[in-house]
Amino acid sequence: MSTHTPTVFLVLVLLVAVERLAELVVARRNTVWSRTHGGVEHGRGHYPAMVVLHTVLLAGCAVEPWAADRPFVPVLGWTMLALTAAAQALRWWCIVTLGPRWNTRVIVVPGLPLVASGPYRWLRHPNYAAVVLEGLALPLVHTAWVTALAFTVLNLALLGVRIRCEESALTGVPGTAGRTANAVR
Repeated sequence: MSTHTPTVFLVLVLLVAVERLAELVVARRNTVWSRTHGGVEHGRGHYPAMVVLHTVLLAGCAVEPWAADRPFVPVLGWTMLALTAAAQALRWWCIVTLGPRWNTRVIVVPGLPLVASGPYRWLRHPNYAAVVLEGLALPLVHTAWVTALAFTVLNLALLGVRIRCEESALTGVPGTAGRTANAVR
């Protein structure tokens, strides 16, 4: 990239932020659907920490390259950009597959079986795989390695809480007997 690389990267970060806002719109609509169908929310306590962590990820991506004078390293940057795009594609595949059951919160609608199609055929928690991949790859597009490392470590701890919450919430959901839950909502 050129000497305008930090500006181009900032545009990428802003595009990801817009994508996240679109997710929140979908999640809000799906929350209404879930509650209308008797959905019960679990794990409210960790949700604010998730919001803060994901906001800090984007802020770190916006600040670290300039504050620490991080260079754009083409072989790393282009590879990480491709992985960031792959993470976005996987996330939206999850959203489309779960339809109105997808949410940023843990909401279980009684009587609905687990989804076992789309990426859920192969991964227990494909949306979280997308989050992990994006949290590592997006900052590294412009060598923001402190942001990548900090987000990854904190996110893995938070995901441990989140996944335990989901699996607990899904106890008794049709299709979970004898296996770990792989989908929420």
